[in-house]
Order: sequence, then structure tokens, then C-alpha cells
Amino acid sequence: MGSPLPAWNGTIAHARELQVEFAKRVVLRDGFNKPLRTVAGFVAAPEDDGTRTCAAAVLIDADSLDLIDAQVAHVANATAFVPGLLSFHVMPALLRVLGMLVSPPDLAMVDGHGIAHPQRFGIAAHFGLAADLPTIGIAPKPLLGTAAALHQVRGAYTPLREHGQQIGWLLRSKPEVAPIVVSPGHRVAMASAADLCMRFTQSEREPEPVHMAQRLAARRGNEDDADADDAGDAA
Repeated sequence: MGSPLPAWNGTIAHARELQVEFAKRVVLRDGFNKPLRTVAGFVAAPEDDGTRTCAAAVLIDADSLDLIDAQVAHVANATAFVPGLLSFHVMPALLRVLGMLVSPPDLAMVDGHGIAHPQRFGIAAHFGLAADLPTIGIAPKPLLGTAAALHQVRGAYTPLREHGQQIGWLLRSKPEVAPIVVSPGHRVAMASAADLCMRFTQSEREPEPVHMAQRLAARRGNEDDADADDAGDAA
């Protein structure tokens, strides 16, 4: 287990200081169970006009991909969203939903960036460090960096670099569809990240744990909207 992270006092200046400090603690070496037994997908999204965060998590069997558990947490936001500091904004909800699962996963795939981030500390890196979990970030497009042209074959990947430093991979997870960005978050080596992502990718663009968590979050969001409409009709 890593040492506990210093608490954030809620100010922008302190969050930026912590980003720099926390990024130095990220471990880019494989530190997950082999063979993997379970893998989880995590998604965090705003709701109620940004006053709350909805975090969804699914836990699946690493071999069969059968669902073991699924949870959703709705957490009131203590701070306003600030560009570049999204991970601080959503971390309470992600940690809450992690604690609701029947057990922590051997590996977590997070809808967001790992170290492919301007401060090398995206949501997946922050979550991995805060929870002391091996994590990989899965994002729909790069925030920064350049990459060589990518072959259309499913499973092809190429390094994503900024100023000569590799920060992740562009991965063609689905033919004829834009590649996704895969970057290690914490306790996962760069060399392992893309292959791990493809191991759990089936017919969708995103790996199955993330895709399942996205569907869960969308479904629960629609159910909550319907409940609110029903309450309004009854009022």
C-alpha cells in the first residue's frame, strides 16, 4: 500500500501544487496480480446541472467477462469544476463507488486519461494513486501529443508522444473507427497498457469494463430523470 495522499484544501492553487507532487508518485511498472482475476470499469459524469457527480463501476471476471457486481454513486460536488483539475472534482464519487463494490479489482480501467495529460496526472492516475489500484486510462481523443499514422487493422497501436516523451498509445480498437487513447494510470507499465486494453475489448470501441460502466451510468441517469418527472407529475 502507498502512503496516504495529503488532503486537498479545496483551493485551485493547492490543487495545482498537489498535481505536481502526486504525479511524482505515479508508478509506471506492472503491480497487478498475475494472472488477473477481476477487472473493473469506472466512469464519472456530471449530473443535476453539475451540482453532483454520478460515478458508475462494474466488476467483471477477467477470464469470462461475466458481471460480478455493478454499483452507482451520486455524490454532491463540494467544489466547482475547474479545467485541468477534473480529477479533484470527481475523485470523491469515484472513491465512493469503489467502496461499494463487493471487492476491489485486480485492475481498473477508467474513462479518462492516465498520464496522457498536460500534468501527467489525469483521472486514471489520480484514482489509481488515491485508491492504490493498478489503473489504465481510456479516453476518446488526445489532450495533447502527436503520433504516427495508424493502420486500420483492429488492435494496431502506435506511441503517443509529447516533446519526445511517450505518454500513451493510440489504439485502433475497432476498424474504421477513430482510435482511442490508452495510457497507464498507476502500477501499470507503458508496455502493458495497450495489450491489456485489447484483451478486454470485444465489439465496442471501448474495452468491455468501460463500455459496461458507461451503459450503467447512462441507464441510471435516465431512470433518475424519469423518477424526477414522475415526482413532478404527482406534485
